[in-house]
Parts: sequence; C-alpha cells; structure tokens
Amino acid sequence: MATITATEAGTAPPPVRRRRSKLRLRNTLIGWSFILPNFIGFGLLTLIPIVVLFYMSFTNWNVFGKADWVGLANFTRLIGDGSFRISVLNTLYYSVLHIPLTIVVSLGLALLLNNKLRGVAFFRTAAFFPYITSIVAIAVVWNLLFSPEYGPINEFLRFIGIQNPPGWLTSPEWAMPAVVIVGTWRDMGYYMILFLAGLQTVPRELHEAARVDGANVWQRFVNVTLPCLRPTMFFVTVMLTINSFKIFDLILVMTDGGPGQSTLVMSQFIYRKGFEESQFGYASAAAVALFFMCIIVTIVQFLWNKKRSS
Repeated sequence: MATITATEAGTAPPPVRRRRSKLRLRNTLIGWSFILPNFIGFGLLTLIPIVVLFYMSFTNWNVFGKADWVGLANFTRLIGDGSFRISVLNTLYYSVLHIPLTIVVSLGLALLLNNKLRGVAFFRTAAFFPYITSIVAIAVVWNLLFSPEYGPINEFLRFIGIQNPPGWLTSPEWAMPAVVIVGTWRDMGYYMILFLAGLQTVPRELHEAARVDGANVWQRFVNVTLPCLRPTMFFVTVMLTINSFKIFDLILVMTDGGPGQSTLVMSQFIYRKGFEESQFGYASAAAVALFFMCIIVTIVQFLWNKKRSS
C-alpha cells in the first residue's frame, strides 16, 4: 500500500512551519527593539506632557496645592488680556517679516554656493556657523552692533548721510526689525543647507534644454529651479513658520520683550505667566492657543501646497 508524505500532499512538515514562525517572531522582536526606544521617548517626553498641558489649561494651579478645575475660564481670560493680544500681534509681526526674508536670503546663498567656486566649502561652513553659535554670544555682539550712539551700524549710516539713524533695540518701532535681522542672520545657514540639498535634485537636463530653447537665467530659475524646489520650499516654509511662532531665546536675551511690550511674543508671555508669576494653568492655556495657531497655519500651508501640486 503506497504511502503519501506530507510534502506530496501539499502541506509543509510541522518542523518547517515552526521554524518559519520562530523566524517571523524573531524579526518582529528585532523590529520592535529598534522602534520601541523612540516610542518610549516620544511618550514620556512629548505625548504625556502634551496631555498634561491640555489638562492644566482647564485648571488654576500655581505649583502649590491642588489644581482647581476652572473650565474655559483661562481661555476667556486670554481673550480679554491686553498683553496676550500684544504678544499675538508681535508674533505675527515677527513671522511676517522673518519668514520671507529668511527664505530669500537662504535661497540666494544656496544658489550662489551651489556653483563650483574656489573655497565654496569654507563659505558654506561660514554661513552655517551662526546657527550653532551660542545665542547669548550672538545677542551680546549684536547688541553692541546696534548701539544707538557707538554701534558701527549707526556709525556707517551717519557716514553715508543719515543724520538721525534708528535707535534699534532702544526704540519701540525698530526693536522688532532689529530682532528679525539677527534672526535671519542666525537661521539662514541652516535653511541654506536644506535648499542646497534640494538644488542637488534638480536635473541638469532640464536646464540644458531650457538653455537650448533660449531661456535666460531668470527664466530658467522661475520655470525650472523653483518648480523642482517645491517640496523643499514647502518643508522650509512649514519649519520656518513653526520656529517663528515659537521664537523665544533670541528675544529673551536681546530685548526681554522691550522696550515696553514692543517685542513681547507668545512664548515669552507663556514663560512670564508660568515661571515668573507661577500661573501655570493660565500659561498652559496660552500654550494651547499657540499650539493650535501652529496647527492651523501648517494645515493651511499643506492644503495650499497640495492645491498647487495638483
């Protein structure tokens, strides 16, 4: 009587099936071992603090004692707070100036340093160096440069015939533009690197074809380079917007929100209410407002970019 083996019957032997199950389990455990530390760090350092932040925004807590639930009282108070409204307007003012100026300067540097020039590596490093320099050192140096009486910037303006140069950091009208200038100088190197990476992906064949068709430098930039840089431009714009809304350290060390409240931004308002006045519930509500502002602007940018790409 003929016997039919398990293999001939079309089924795998039990030992082979067990080996495959063990191999699949081993690969799964290896994969989780790589991503689990990141998930744990995200949960402990990001997710849990965000959940606590949202909870604290509905309470009245000053570190000591119990956090009393107050509902929407903190958000109602924000609407009527004049200092908060000023901080929102100053944040928008800074962002409107800082974002386009940084994009233009960093993209211009990237286009310049994308060419094969002698010493191009040195100039790329020099442009990136301010981004990694101590913010305190940057503030001290630029405060000296912007000195109304003895600063070299105003001395140069007087030399070219401007008799009454701006007061810069001592003037409510010029303090924010001065901070924008320093912020752009500091950030341009980082975004220059991003644009340089994007320029490396632009096919040379497209430029050669446009050159053969008679397109000049500006026409090739508008019709070839910019469309190819759209993903990079979208990423840079989103990152710049979020970082502009979160600006804190530069203003804290340069002006501390002054003169008056001319450079008070939302992040510093949150810092003052939370760590100087111990109103952590109220500060959490302001942080939630800043969080939703960043989310809304990012969604609008995403939808606009998607519409342009379609």
